[in-house]
Amino acid sequence: MTARKVVFIGAGGEMCRVAIERFARADGDWELVLCDIRPELLNPLLARLPRGRATARRLDLYDRADLLDVVDGAALVVLGAGPYIRTSEPVISACLEAGVPYLDFDDDVESTQHALSLADRASEAGIPVYVGCGASPGMSNVLVVDAASELDTVENIDLAWLVGDERPEVGRAVLEHLLHIAAGDCLTWENGAPVVHESYVETTTVPMGGVGEILLYETAHPEPVTLPRRYPEARRIRCVGGLDPAPFNGLARGLGLAVQRGRITVDQAVGFIQAVLHNRVNDATALRHALRGMTGQVRRGESGAGTLSRFLLASALRRTYPWRGGLLARVTGTRNGRPAVAVRRTVVSGPDSYLAGSMGSLTGTACAAFMVLALDEAGKRSGAFAPEDWADPEAFYTALERVGTPRHEIVEALVQDPSSGSRRPAPT
Repeated sequence: MTARKVVFIGAGGEMCRVAIERFARADGDWELVLCDIRPELLNPLLARLPRGRATARRLDLYDRADLLDVVDGAALVVLGAGPYIRTSEPVISACLEAGVPYLDFDDDVESTQHALSLADRASEAGIPVYVGCGASPGMSNVLVVDAASELDTVENIDLAWLVGDERPEVGRAVLEHLLHIAAGDCLTWENGAPVVHESYVETTTVPMGGVGEILLYETAHPEPVTLPRRYPEARRIRCVGGLDPAPFNGLARGLGLAVQRGRITVDQAVGFIQAVLHNRVNDATALRHALRGMTGQVRRGESGAGTLSRFLLASALRRTYPWRGGLLARVTGTRNGRPAVAVRRTVVSGPDSYLAGSMGSLTGTACAAFMVLALDEAGKRSGAFAPEDWADPEAFYTALERVGTPRHEIVEALVQDPSSGSRRPAPT
């Protein structure tokens, strides 16, 4: 009999909670096992799920015996606990030993590379290891595949993400990841080969759906590391991203550089950001580095002095900004022998959006859709896979609908004239 148990590790996290709720909306009589180091956090979630559908369990994922016990016999194990640079290895190892499929929404380059290096072991174990199945990476990779399908050749690929004002609640693992990508090495793809840039230095503007043209920063993300395997002929593949409102980018950059240079610790920087998110300032040293990052942003022309002044005033008055965010993929190349550009992007964002109402909803909903695909295709593949290796765009969009996403929110094609730069929505 086919196993019907789906295990979530780190189920108490914001993104994983969304993935659980929205996966529960899809068809299928699954037994959901929700694991967390603090299972009491799961009580509100359990109350929202259908009665008898889910159970909660305490799990320390570094306790190998307990981990092996909980994943035994699972149809799918979903890792939602970060930072993945520390959490993915023990869970993937347990899944390989137990012979059960694995899926995560890992957004760290190093742990993604490690997971993909286990392809032969996963094939020997007869299981798939699906990595990067969230928003970015994840849905962003699928948007690239969809856009590239319009072209005969692929030259440049830009993936873009934007995250809005999420005060006051942002998880610690998210903040650690932000500091990691705001400064330091950025492994990317340029002139047809892997190169290392400095993260959060190179900029570009992109037409985000529901937002308009916005400046974003090149960031250290897995997509430029995994996509060259599918598009080795591409000259450039990069991931750009940013925070809204714009001064948050300067704050993150200032703190990230301070951590990189040993001026403050990661814990100190995370603690400071958490205090700021709750409209407090608790560390003068960290504040100095954050302000240095924001004023540097103004000096470089990445944001205006007026924007910074309004942001500081609004923060002092404990006011937040409406959430704006989403994903975009822009692919340039040729079609019928002529230069062409294909763009795919999420359509709307904000409190009224089901898919892009927050970072948690965008990542969690995408993860739930990837889960639906993975379970639909159980037994069809083994090895280690990034999203572009296995997720068909139309099947993925249908899976997003199955977990509750209105079709009109999912994706918009944009026609761009490569000679003039003008853009318009493609006819539907």
